[in-house]
Amino acid sequence: MRLLTIFEGVRELIAEHEPDAVAIEESYVGADARIALSVGQARGAVLVAAAAAGVECAEHAPARVKATVCGYGRAEKGQVQRMVKVILGLDAEPRSSHEADAFAVAICHALGSPLQGALR
Repeated sequence: MRLLTIFEGVRELIAEHEPDAVAIEESYVGADARIALSVGQARGAVLVAAAAAGVECAEHAPARVKATVCGYGRAEKGQVQRMVKVILGLDAEPRSSHEADAFAVAICHALGSPLQGALR
């Protein structure tokens, strides 16, 4: 039911906003395999929703996202939050590191080189 909820939610967002692409962060496998499996399943639901809608889906490595947004691939979460605020001209930093990460992935995708798009 959890995966269906994610799939349907993403499908509704795609229908409402009609994006040109969906960008997600590549999986990071940490010490807990159960968390990695759960995140992988959620990512799968997002990928299927995008594919079902005919929307391109791109994945970006966490280090590339941080390097694009902060200039350093090992930037800390606080740095990402501050840079997202500056780049997007927000009044305040994103409330959570997850929100900042989502914005950072979108920024990374938007700033990707035209050559990368041609290679996809």
